[in-house]
Amino acid sequence: MPLRFAELPQAAMRALLAGDLSSASAATGVELTGYFLTDDATFLWRYRLDQLARAPADEPWIVRAAVSEPDGAVVGYSGFHRAPDENGLVEISYSVDPAHRRRGHARAMLAALLDRAAAEPSVRTVRAAISPDNTGSLRTIAGHGFVQVGEQWDEEDGRELLFERPA
Repeated sequence: MPLRFAELPQAAMRALLAGDLSSASAATGVELTGYFLTDDATFLWRYRLDQLARAPADEPWIVRAAVSEPDGAVVGYSGFHRAPDENGLVEISYSVDPAHRRRGHARAMLAALLDRAAAEPSVRTVRAAISPDNTGSLRTIAGHGFVQVGEQWDEEDGRELLFERPA
């Protein structure tokens, strides 16, 4: 499933927070869908804008719109939570629009994230934090070398299992 990724600049995230899908699409250069205006997505745009105000160096690492090729449909978004930390760890993040699920897009996003991590010399470890109830994401990472290394409590998402693999 070939994908390309379009940067979601801060102007697009601000437009999405304002509910302005047209301006967000223009700033991104692709036709974003209503999925980018859901409550979960809106939380993410606010969080990422606050993050970038504190850590502008994270911008090249965080969220991008995932565009299916050759049709050009925006199928979701993916990226890393932030730039690599001092230990070379990055954490992946991806979300597929329900209208495009079960077509291989999550696996394609994961493959692209793993390729990006492998290409960056400062990255040594890739992490995935997944709710134990999220069978789709657990299936997505299966077979990609991830090993469960623990668990954590996330204030937003609750209990998460932690998986890591070498970059």
